[in-house]
Amino acid sequence: MSDKTADTRATCPVDHSASGSQPAAPHGSGCPVDHTKKPGFLSSLTNTTASTNEAKCPVDHAESQVNPLNMMPALAQTMHEGQQTALSTDRESSTIPRADQSSDTHKWEYPSPQQFYNALARKNMPAPEEYVDVMVDIHNFLNEGAWNEVLKWESRHECKMPRLIRLQGRPRDISPLARIYDWRFGVRPFDRHDWFVDRCGKQVRYVIDYYEGEPKDDMPVFNLVVRPAIDDFSSLTDRAKQMWQDAKQKYFPDPKK
Repeated sequence: MSDKTADTRATCPVDHSASGSQPAAPHGSGCPVDHTKKPGFLSSLTNTTASTNEAKCPVDHAESQVNPLNMMPALAQTMHEGQQTALSTDRESSTIPRADQSSDTHKWEYPSPQQFYNALARKNMPAPEEYVDVMVDIHNFLNEGAWNEVLKWESRHECKMPRLIRLQGRPRDISPLARIYDWRFGVRPFDRHDWFVDRCGKQVRYVIDYYEGEPKDDMPVFNLVVRPAIDDFSSLTDRAKQMWQDAKQKYFPDPKK
């Protein structure tokens, strides 16, 4: 089974180096994590999810809770009860074009640190306030890396400006590929997203499985497995072509490279 895998680690915090069957090109952004100011981050991140049975994205991407105006859940910007430190309410713009706009200058926006904290608190996943900024950085970087992988798949087609319509969190639904990985390697993703992409008028669904890797230098490591869902013949063809390319690269490498 072929897929595109991004080795996404917080040591940069995301290193999209070779991982799995398909190498992922480095993301064009520098490290957003200040390692000199984030000692013990990993242990705090682990403790954050200890009170819940599921380690998943704290922002609820269920369709019924998405605000159509900003394409994100409507999260409060006010301080949560018991919160000691004021967090930023500034929202960072992504590089991901919105499908509800004709101009490529209209992008999806990420939640602010305050909204992220409120989302964690709402799910009974309280986080150390001093680490929320870096958690937001990693959340955003993971999404940028996922979109970068989507664009690699979309480069097979003529559409020059694919756009993201919506995304849906499905942490309880194990994808067929994830079941194969579980059977073969004994690992399961901690989260799953389905992204719906507008390919110049055609809606294409992508499945993204998020895996936790071995920590490095007290920073978490994540692996993203991104591929089009086999909903039609075109997506099946894309997956088959990628599988063939992976096999050639593995068993018949180009001696000039």
